[in-house]
Formats: sequence, C-alpha cells, structure tokens
Amino acid sequence: MKVIRKHISVVSFQELALGVRFFLRLPVFLRRPVTLTESERILRQRLENREGDFLSLARSAVYQNPASPYRRLLALAGCEFGDLEKMVRQEGLEGALHKLFQSGVYLRVEEFKDRCPVVRGSAKFEISPSQHRNPLTAFHLPVRSGGSRSEGTPIPTDLISIRDRAVDLRLAFGAQGLQGSQHALWTIPGGAAITLVLRFCLIGSPPERWFTLVDPAASELHPRYLWSARAVQWGGRLAGKPLPRWEYTPRDDPLPVARWIDRRLRAGYSPHLFTFPSAAVYLCQAALDAKIDLSGARFTIGGEPVTRARLDAISRAGVVALPWYGNAESNGPIGFGCMRPQAPDDVHFPHDLNALIQVGADGKKGGLSHNALLISSLRRTAPLVLLNVSLGDEAVMAERKCGCPLERLGWTTHLHTIRSYEKLTAGGINFLDNDVIRVLDDILPARFGGGPGDYQLVEEEQETGSPRLRLLVHPDVGAVDSDAVTRTLLESIGAGSAGERVMSLLWRDTDIVQVERRVPLASPTGKILHMHLRRRKEDA
Repeated sequence: MKVIRKHISVVSFQELALGVRFFLRLPVFLRRPVTLTESERILRQRLENREGDFLSLARSAVYQNPASPYRRLLALAGCEFGDLEKMVRQEGLEGALHKLFQSGVYLRVEEFKDRCPVVRGSAKFEISPSQHRNPLTAFHLPVRSGGSRSEGTPIPTDLISIRDRAVDLRLAFGAQGLQGSQHALWTIPGGAAITLVLRFCLIGSPPERWFTLVDPAASELHPRYLWSARAVQWGGRLAGKPLPRWEYTPRDDPLPVARWIDRRLRAGYSPHLFTFPSAAVYLCQAALDAKIDLSGARFTIGGEPVTRARLDAISRAGVVALPWYGNAESNGPIGFGCMRPQAPDDVHFPHDLNALIQVGADGKKGGLSHNALLISSLRRTAPLVLLNVSLGDEAVMAERKCGCPLERLGWTTHLHTIRSYEKLTAGGINFLDNDVIRVLDDILPARFGGGPGDYQLVEEEQETGSPRLRLLVHPDVGAVDSDAVTRTLLESIGAGSAGERVMSLLWRDTDIVQVERRVPLASPTGKILHMHLRRRKEDA
C-alpha cells in the first residue's frame, strides 16, 4: 500500500546556522577519542561526586534559572537550595528525590511534554518544552523525541554531552566484549542515530555500515534528516575518519544486513549490529529462510520491549543479543544489558549520569503506577534538566549482585520487565495515548462512521516475536474499506511531528497495521483505551 503525500519543509536560517556550526566543530571533536584509561578515571570521579554533581546542576540550572519549571515546583514545596542540600546530606540522593516526589516535585510524562497543565494543590501552570533546556550547555545537534502537538520535545544536544556519555559506552562495550567488534547500525534516521554514530567513533569503534529503516531523503521528511546525515560524513572525512554513508534498507528487505554479517563472519571477524528487537527478528528469520548463517554475530537491541519470544527468535539464528534501554530525553542509554540476566531485558543502570527512583505506593496520589520510574539528571552536560520526571516507563528495579563485568564498574542497580504504561512503541518511536485520540476519536469516525470508542489500536507480539498492530473497528460502524481505513490512519499520523512522519513511513513499508472488525478490547478495569497493549503470558 502506498501513501501518496508530500511534506514540504523549509530549512530555516537558524537550522542552517546550526548545521554549519555542527559541521565546523565535528572534525576536532572526532580527532580526540575516549580511551579506556580515561573512561575508568572519569567513572570513578563521577561515582564519588554524584551528590555534588546533582546539587551543582540544581543550583545553576534550576534555582538560578527563572525559566525552570522545577524552580516553581520546589518553591511550591517550600524547598530552598539550603533545604535541598540538607536533605541530600541527611537522606542521600535517592532518599532526597523520594521526599521531593512526596512534596509534589515531579512531572508526569504528559506534564513534561506540555500535554496538560501542571496542577499541585491550588496552583496550576503550563510548561513549554524549551523550559527543560539546560542553560549550561551549547547547541550543536538537534534531536527530538516524539510528539503530536508540535515537532516533539526539542533536545538541543551539545557535542560535549555526546562525549560525556561516550565514556559509559566505552566501558560497557569493554565489559560486554564488543570493543573489538566490527559494528553496524540498522535504525531510523534522525539525531538519535547520529549521536550514536558519533559515540561509536569516539570510543574507537566507528561503524562500518549504517543501514536505515526509513529513507532520510523521503519527500515526507524534513530536510534536516538528510543534511545532518551528510554533515556527519563530511565531518568524518575532514577529521581523517571516514564514516559510512547511510543505506536505505527497509525492514521487509533485510538481506543486505544479513549479507554484511555473513561476510564479516567468513572473514574471521566479530560483527555487531545495533538495531530494534522487531527488526532483529525480521532479519534473523530472513537469514534462516535464505540459508545465511549468522552464528557468532552479536546484536544490541533496544527501543522496543525485549521479550523472551524475540530473544528466542534471534537465538535460533545463532545470534547472541543483549538489551539496551534508553531514551532521547536523557540523551543516551540508561541501561546496558546484563550478561547474567534474570529476565530477557535485564539491564544495569549506569547511575553516574542519572538518578532513578520508583514511586511505589506513593505513586497513586501522583497519578503514576506503582513501578513507575522517575529520572533525574546529574551532569552539567545534560541537554535537558530532568528532576523526578516520568517518561512513561515502569520496570522491576532492584539492587543485585550478578557477577557480570558490568557490576564491577559499580553499576549494581538492575532493571527488567521494562514497559511503557502509557505509550505505544514501534521502531524506537513512542506515541502517547493523547497523540492518537485525535485520529481514533475524530478523524476516523468523521470519515468512516461511528464515534469515540469504536476504533482502537492493539499492539501485540506474534509467536515469532515480530510485532503487529491491529486496528479494531467496531462491527456497528458498518461496511468500511480496510485499505482506506489504514491509509487514513497513516496519513493522519504522518501529518504530525517529524517523528510521527518517520513512524508513518515505517508502518507503511512493513504493512504492520492490520484492520480487524471486532469490538474494541477492555482493560482489566473495564475501560476501553485508545491503545491496548497485549503481551504474551511469559513476558507479562
């Protein structure tokens, strides 16, 4: 099915200036790699100074920043900087964050992304996404998270921030035995992919190939997807570090990726691919069908739930896969795969860059689930300042001695069974419930009949581990053209932010959406949600 639509975008003067600045600074940035010795020293310093780093960031980027939304929340809680210092000293960093949450100093994901006002007692105010920007950092590379009411949450990324986070990647790759591998990426285009390419370069492991699931040159996408990818290549050449050109490789044609892995294996090397779990499943099945042996390859998979079914599908092809947990807002990974896991998605949380707490029983009064995760920034290089922010994820969180090399780095906090409790995730892009209400409640009923509650998206995992999205249409709606319904859904989603256009193209190219005539599913509480997430029982 082909969605025919042009998205005309104009590159602004600001974006052009940003691109020039990024291009000019990139060669110098790439010429100084992050070494293992340097990374070990930096990690020790960070772990020793976590509380001091947090307080320094809070003083400069919150208390001394009139635009900070956390400054207002702290004022409502009656917490001045001296009070915060005392609290951290007496309770420890995580203990202080718990007390702040109990006092109303936190943001739910819909508040953070300006989808609803912040209400604390009688106080009510709204937040602009720009207010989260860290005033202590520069702006070199535009990265954005998903969003429908705007172009998503802007994450103005500093090259220094990319270097800061490359330290943890260097240590994690060393612990996982990936530092000497030949690397490739198979992701979606955008700033997040570019920052990953740059981190690989900084740790002395530049990717050999850069496969992309969506064509950066697609007319539906903003021109920045294309020019930023080209700027990375040009900057690499100037630095004497040639980087691969992106190669459009859709999910339904993964054999170019499989053949690259096969060639590397036959040459006696150890290939490593960074991609999404569902893409890895498609790749492994295609390789088995084509009788291409991937045995000995290593994958790092993230951006979607890592489940037992998906790991089993990957291992049947002889591939060892480790999970990765991260998000654009924290500008990098917040979970590296454990090598002695207790669950398919067991990861170590690197608490030198961020602090993480769970709300527990107190979450109910804040409108959060019991296992909801709240993240806070520690480093002055963080692009966004986060203070007890929920990004819509929950997990099982525990301190555990596993004995794997990542534990020896001091990262003893484990997360597993990581799920989005109010997001639909596919291909590493997230939709909040509010993002699809407009399509399901307004656009589809206006075009095909019915009303609110007659259309529902169901995300589920098939026996093979591959994802599927079912668009349920209530039988009472009457006769509808399934292709027309799917086309309208994709066109409506693609009319939103840049991230949503990427998602629309990805769904279109893989025929992931299937229309089904049946009554929408109810949650355990009897609610008919706009999005219904179904997991296999063993992954629940």
